[in-house]
Order: sequence, then C-alpha cells, then structure tokens
Amino acid sequence: MFQKMLNQQVKKQSEEQNRRVVTEVEEMDKEIKTLQDISNLKARLKMNQIAKQPFKKNKEEPTTSIYVGKFENQLKSFQQQTIKKQSRKPLSIEKNSTKSVLMPATTERYDYSNFTYTNLKVVGSGSFGVVYKAKVNETGEIVAIKKVLQDRRYKNRELQILQELDHQNVLKMKHAFYTPAENKDESYLNVVMEYFSDTLYSYNKSFIKDFKRMPELLVKIFSYQLLRSIAYISILGVCHRDIKPHNVLVNPETNKLQLCDFGSAKRLISGEPNIAYICSRCYRAPELIFGATDYDTQIDVWSVGCVIAELINGEPLFLGDSAVDQMVEIVKVLGTPSKEQILSMNKNYDMQQYQFAAIKQRDWRRVLKTKDPKAIDLVSKLLTYCPKTRFTPLQSLAHPYFDELRDQFKAIQSTIKLSASDLFEFSNEEASKMTQQQMITIIPDWYSNTSKPLKTVC
Repeated sequence: MFQKMLNQQVKKQSEEQNRRVVTEVEEMDKEIKTLQDISNLKARLKMNQIAKQPFKKNKEEPTTSIYVGKFENQLKSFQQQTIKKQSRKPLSIEKNSTKSVLMPATTERYDYSNFTYTNLKVVGSGSFGVVYKAKVNETGEIVAIKKVLQDRRYKNRELQILQELDHQNVLKMKHAFYTPAENKDESYLNVVMEYFSDTLYSYNKSFIKDFKRMPELLVKIFSYQLLRSIAYISILGVCHRDIKPHNVLVNPETNKLQLCDFGSAKRLISGEPNIAYICSRCYRAPELIFGATDYDTQIDVWSVGCVIAELINGEPLFLGDSAVDQMVEIVKVLGTPSKEQILSMNKNYDMQQYQFAAIKQRDWRRVLKTKDPKAIDLVSKLLTYCPKTRFTPLQSLAHPYFDELRDQFKAIQSTIKLSASDLFEFSNEEASKMTQQQMITIIPDWYSNTSKPLKTVC
C-alpha cells in the first residue's frame, strides 16, 4: 500500500514537471515583461529609494517586492509537502528486474546490473522525482538512487549527459535501470550514484547554526573544486543551468566535492535557442533575467560566483523575491548596467525603454565579509554583467586566490585532507583547453615534475 502511495506521488511530481516544461516559455515572457516594467515610474521610485538607503545584507529586513513569483512559491510549497509526506516511513525500492540502461564502467569494482536495492529513507524530493539513500542488498554498500517517472513525450537529457561524464568533481552514475509504473505506457528511471551525506548548503548551514562562517581555507578548497567541475563540463559543451549549494555534494571527512543534479543541464549548440527561465533565482545570471536565449556556459560561472560569495558571507548575496527584485539586488552591488552591458547580455533587448535609475557600483570590500583582497578580486571577476569579460573557469583556477593551494600544499595538506592528485591531476582533454601560461600557473612545478603523465580521457 505504501509503495502504491509512493508511485502515485512520484507520478504526480512528474506531471508537475511536465506542466512546468509546457509553461516555461509563458513564464519567461512574463518575467521579461515584468523586468521591462523596471523602467516605469514605480520602478524608478524604488531605485531612487534604494540609492538613498544603506546596503542591506540581512534579507530579513523588509523589502518591497515589485512582482510576486507565484510559480516558484507554489513549487516550493509543493516540494515541502512532498518531503513531509514521503519522510513518514521508509519505503522499499523495486528490485532491478528489468533490462539495464547502461553497462557498468570498467573502472567500477562491482557489476551493479546484477544487484538489487533497498530504500533506507528519502533524502530529496522535488518536481524531478525522489532521491533515496539506499543499500545494495548483495554488498551492503550505501548508494543514492534518483527515481524519476519517464514520459515518452519528453526527452531525458540528464541520462544522456550522465553517461558521458567522468570527472573527480562531478557525481558519476554507477548504473541505471527501469522499473515499471502503474501506467503501462510509463516507467521509472532509477539512477544509481555514490552517496554523500552532505550538500554544500547543509554543510555551510552547520557553521551558521554555530554563529560561525566557514573557514576561509575550506571556502578556497571547495571553490577550487567547484570551478574544476564546471571547467570540465564546459569543455564538453554542457551547461548545468542550476548550480547552487543544494546541488553540490561534499564529504566533510575528506573535503571532496562533486557537482550533482543534471536535471536542468543541456548541451548548448550555437544558434539553437534556449529557455531563459532557468536556474534558481538567487544564482541566476543577469543575462537570463534580461531574457537572453543565446547564452553560453558563462551563466554557470555567474552561479559559482554567487556560491563562493555565499560561503564567504554565510548568506546568499543576491536574494530577490522576483525576477525584477533579483535584478534590483544585483544593481545594488554592481551598479546600473550601461546600454553596452545590457546588449552584451541580450542583443535583442528593447533599448527604447531603457530608463534605469543611475546607481553607483558598491565597493566589493564592503560587500564581502573577508579581508582577503584576492578573494574579493576573484568574486568581482566572476560576477560581472558582460559574459565575455566574466572570468572563464580556467582563468579562475589560475587566479592568485588559489596560489596558497599550489605554493603551500605540503604545509596545509593535513588541513585540507586532499591529495595532490585530487587538485592538480588534469586529463589531456582538460589541459588542451589551457593556455601555456594557465598550465604553468594551475599545475605547480613540483607536481608536474614528479607526478605521472596527464590522465588520458577515453
């Protein structure tokens, strides 16, 4: 009976996801139209008021919203209700009795296609489906299983992308299989992955609960690994499109980090339009807010910049409650974008209605809660309006902010808990995208002269 309830709930979630796909364009149009309203009298008055007010770091202070994000509020409420319902009692996962989607990789110790799994508890839930902490019955290994209802009308990009990913800072799929659904025309896709007990969000929150902020060295090591992850997927032409602390897994025992949840990811093709209404609002690049559909993987760089700033400050940097309010929060830090900057974000934006109030850019030293000038400089290079001047992942990895990891590795190794290969072993494919100067900077001499040759990606 519990399994039947679960199946009904997951099916309901999938229907919600399908509805979201259908309404994405409509919602995007609404967001763009609302954004253009920033030029009207109300918006100008709001911006003028902001110019006279001190900078608000605590989002608990009241801020008047121009537009209410009804869709996202409803989705958030739905997700909370789903988690509450599904966490009442552990439910078992069906045995893997159907044909495997993917044969196990040769690097895996076990052949997961021969295993069965038992659910231990629900660890995540949303419009995408359900994520379980599960046990491999034959070995006792703890894994994570993402269960998603498949609809034949929609292509599952995530499975296709996961099959191609192979990087130490990206969550790797161990195995995938289908199980039957109540409707004969539908089925469940179950993706088996490594289990992590924490996300970057929950781990950072553990410091905040103790009225502390994450140690700066930890911020640095997590930032470095996160940048490595997007550097890798960008080489493959893949854009994650939903980078946020919730979608970054960490192991506090080893300080290993892996990027996960590729449900919104897409391989970007030049000339092919993309949905602008994408990415969680607090980490959404400004070109998306301006309605760009020809964006590139630099939107992930903006999201990473927001994550790094959040780790430094202990709270989100841009916390708007609508698309327009989000842009207001960005403008309060970066200042009013020029006409050239707006066109660099969206060349098709209607500039006839450009009437933004003039707001000066804030000093980043007053925005970030750190005295490290290198950290401040890196974040300022990641969070820029123009995607072309925004630092790339490889430029970021070569930034002096990470010199401590390269120059003082032996002295801090016991603190960061990672091996040299975890940080400085790059595949030939990754290295081929580096300039000569970037390679010299990113891979320290003491490692490149004593280590094995660069790993080759098959």
